[in-house]
Amino acid sequence: MTLRFAAIAAFSAFAALAPAAHAASYNTLTGEAPIVVAHRGASGYLPEETLGSYELAIKLGADYIEPDVQMTSDGHLVAMHDTTLNRTTNAAEMFAPRNGGYRVKDFTLAEIKQLTVKPTGALSGDKSPHQDFVPSMGDPYKVPTLDEVLTYLKDYNTANGTSVGIYPEAKSPFDSVKEQKIIDSLKSHGFTTAADKVILQSFAYESVVNLTSLLETSGMEAEVAQLGSVRLQDGVYGVSGSDGFNSLEKLAEVATGVGVSYGGITEAFIKAAHDLGLKVHAYTFRPLSEEEAFAMIQPMLDWGLDGFFTDYTDFGRTVVDAQQPAPVPLPAAAPLMLASLGGLALLRRRRKAA
Repeated sequence: MTLRFAAIAAFSAFAALAPAAHAASYNTLTGEAPIVVAHRGASGYLPEETLGSYELAIKLGADYIEPDVQMTSDGHLVAMHDTTLNRTTNAAEMFAPRNGGYRVKDFTLAEIKQLTVKPTGALSGDKSPHQDFVPSMGDPYKVPTLDEVLTYLKDYNTANGTSVGIYPEAKSPFDSVKEQKIIDSLKSHGFTTAADKVILQSFAYESVVNLTSLLETSGMEAEVAQLGSVRLQDGVYGVSGSDGFNSLEKLAEVATGVGVSYGGITEAFIKAAHDLGLKVHAYTFRPLSEEEAFAMIQPMLDWGLDGFFTDYTDFGRTVVDAQQPAPVPLPAAAPLMLASLGGLALLRRRRKAA
């Protein structure tokens, strides 16, 4: 009886280990699959930074949506990449220039809400393979507030049992008021723990430091990434952002990762970042076909890239889903333990039954 129960115990231990035997490990910092970040939503197909664009990106398989955050003249946060309104909206048709142009910070939220965002992507309009997509919300191509983006994402995840994350960018230059408002908005909508999948980003090192500090004082958990370009200075890898060069070692003290222009990424840079516990995300891939997507993205995934931004979520998703990570082997002691207790025979029968 003792041997029998010992064998059962050994087999139970093996069963607990079995998932690891079949699990897969990617060549990323954590061993998890690289993330696909919808750059300004499905911006290659639909008007960028709009609820309709974010919705299509999610349906195409985005792991994260990425809103850029600007502040209006009356202190509201809106999803807008440019500091000006005229490239992506019909502002010039609706308003006369203000202070010599159409800067977001010179218009109120009520005024910006009158605008419509125009498609600018290379595969938008009649060139889009997603022409039949109909957004679920009214006015899908108005400029949304950050609060509206967070509300939409929270409701979508709740309704669909998904866990799509959000990757907001605090646009440089450093602005402590705007950054506090971003933190307050996230907190008010319940994006406060690691499970909520928030990554904050900025090109300004001062903003990265401030955002990390604000998260800590607010009792919130989120990742923070320094944006910029890869740079090797005096034999030391780092990132050149809007306010200069910072070594990876320095960034590792305040950030959890870096988001860098893909043109400068090398395998050595990714290894250097991983050695310091930093994730590496690349921006911005704009392939116009699956073939182009594989050619652009695959080499960096082989090097261990942790994620990437793309205007074409579907192409990026296809590349990630095609990866074949290596199985994780069982601990060496497990087969010996099973053999000593007759567990291998049980294992053989289990395999035959399968």
